[in-house]
Amino acid sequence: MVDVSQHELVPDHTVLDSDELEDVLAEYDIKKTDLPKIKRTDPGLPDDAGVGDVIKVERDSRTTDRAVVYRLVIE
Repeated sequence: MVDVSQHELVPDHTVLDSDELEDVLAEYDIKKTDLPKIKRTDPGLPDDAGVGDVIKVERDSRTTDRAVVYRLVIE
């Protein structure tokens, strides 16, 4: 079986710890539930990601070199 998460076109997904999460929420002045959502079944998610976790997605960008977005894991 192919591990989709290892494909070169799949961006890096990492689970934020509580300190990083607090910094992100404060920077954008939002609540965790205001973040865009990502399903737990998304093949790009790390195995240790659970419902309620916030994921940092880093992808290549032509305009900014690296684009960083955050997603809340839902069921």
